[in-house]
Formats: sequence, structure tokens, C-alpha cells
Amino acid sequence: MAYIYKKKAGTKEYYYLRVSKRKGNKIVAKDVAYLGSTLEETRKALDKLPAKTVRTAYRTITKFLESNTFFEHAKKLKLKQTPYLSQDILEHVEACRLHWQKVVQKRDPRTREEQLKNFAIEFAFNTTSIEGNTITIKEAAKLLIEQITPKNRTLREVYDIQNTERVFFRLFENPCELTHDAIMQLHQELMQNIDSRLGYRTGDVRVIHARFKATPAPYVRTDMGLLLKWYNDNRQTLHPFVLASIFHHKFEKIHPFFDGNGRTGRMLMNAILLYAQYPPAIIRKKNRQTYLDALSKADAVRLEEKTLSSYKPLVEFTAIEYTDTYWNNFL
Repeated sequence: MAYIYKKKAGTKEYYYLRVSKRKGNKIVAKDVAYLGSTLEETRKALDKLPAKTVRTAYRTITKFLESNTFFEHAKKLKLKQTPYLSQDILEHVEACRLHWQKVVQKRDPRTREEQLKNFAIEFAFNTTSIEGNTITIKEAAKLLIEQITPKNRTLREVYDIQNTERVFFRLFENPCELTHDAIMQLHQELMQNIDSRLGYRTGDVRVIHARFKATPAPYVRTDMGLLLKWYNDNRQTLHPFVLASIFHHKFEKIHPFFDGNGRTGRMLMNAILLYAQYPPAIIRKKNRQTYLDALSKADAVRLEEKTLSSYKPLVEFTAIEYTDTYWNNFL
């Protein structure tokens, strides 16, 4: 496998084309070409190499060049630092925003639509799988592209995937302010044909394996009001990504609905990002346990608080998921 390898000597960076091969139980890596000391030199050097040298690794190389180019642009911005993200991770988040606004949003509408469709499939698969949906990524793609219903899956699982895609596209096309009504409407659309218990719950729930107790039923609307007040009070001072990540946790801790809280919370996180003109996020099923552990670390925090030590692990975990899945979907 070929990929670009960056070496650092003092303040200078040098780029090489490296090939790794498996030999027995070991992976052996070898630098096959020096590419230059800047990304521009690297692009020119790659163009001069034989096509067969880079063709099989084209996507990996393109991802490296695009992400690092926009990372360099982000480093030149006078970004307001946030204690919830290291400067390096913050710059990677901003690199995604820059690429989203300067490249993705200006692509041919059909190309952009195809990329958004692929993103919606991956998002729908992952966010529903975290909650136990057994439809695979391939089955989700066939369902949402070809309308082929997977065999041996429940109708609930099918509706779960379809509803998620539909709500995502509605939010993408019409980013909205968060209000009680907007949140309940979003939840209702996600639960269509799945659960008829709509609106804020009127009974208590026990969240399995959670380290917190959800808000008692009589106080759900009050706590959601406090959450919306917290959101509006902090949206001018917290970075949009930090705001979205912390809001997600606080929403999950309230657990305002009988069902669909996780899916609704992750969709609301994207609603906040899209409204702030940031690209949407995916939390991957394969990292489910790390994600749940990061959420749990903030469970002791009160609704109106934003304790740094409790929230930084969640925000940084979400940011790493965010940047990785962004470049996988929007190159």
C-alpha cells in the first residue's frame, strides 16, 4: 500500500511516498520517492511519477493532500482558542469547515447531491446501529438508493433507516433554530411508523447501563427549557462544535422521550452544526463503547454547567470522529 509520509526535522517538514508490504508477520515500509518540503511541491512530484505507482493509492493520497492543505489554511486563521479542544484538533475541525464552504458547497449540484446521499447512508447506518438496528451498511445503501428492502429485517429497522435519511435531508435543506416545537417535530419524524408515543414523555424511564438517572417525567419540559436557555446563553461564547457536542450530552441526560433519544440527540447535534454552517457529523458504530464512555464521564455535571474536565474527553472524541468521517465522505 502506498501513502504519503511526513517527516519533521526541526521546524521543516519533508514528504515522501512510502510503500508498506506484509512479509510474514511483519509490515515492512520503504520510502520510494522524495516528494518535497511543501504540499505544492508534493503535488507536482506526484504528477511526475508513473501512474501505476500512485493509482492504487489515489484516494489515500488525495485525502492526505486535501486535508493537509486545508489544515494549513486553518492554521493561518486567527482562531479563538477553546479549552475543550487542543489547538491541533480545533484546526482540523476548522479545516473541514473551510473545505465544506469553499469546495463542497461550490461543486456541481449533482456531485454534491451524490456525496450527501452517501453521507446520509453512512450516517443513517451508524446512528441507528448504535441503538441496535441490525441492517448492514450494504443493505442500507440498497434500501435508500434502490428501494430494495433487506430480507430478515424488521419493518421497524427499515423505517428507522428511511426516517433518518429523510430528516437529515430536511435539516440540510432548511437548517432551523432549536425550540421545544422543533425538537418534538424532529423526534416525531424520526419515530414515524416506529413509536406512537410522541411529545415529551409523561412517564419515567430507566436508561439501561447508564450511570445517570433521567429527568423525572413531571420535570422534563422544565429541564428542556433550561437546556434551550443554556444553548442560547452559550452559543455566542462556545465554539459551534463544542456547543453541539455538549448540548448532545445534556439532551441525552434529560432523556426527554420514551424512545429515540440517542438518534434524536445525534440529529440535533447535526442541526446545530448545519445551522452554524459547519458540515454534519457521524459517530461510528465501531467506536460505540468509547462514545458511551465519553458521554458517561460528563454525567455528574449539572444541567447548567459545562465543566471542562468532564466534557473535554467527549468533545475531543467527537471531533476526531468528525474530521475522519468528513474526509471519507466529502473529498
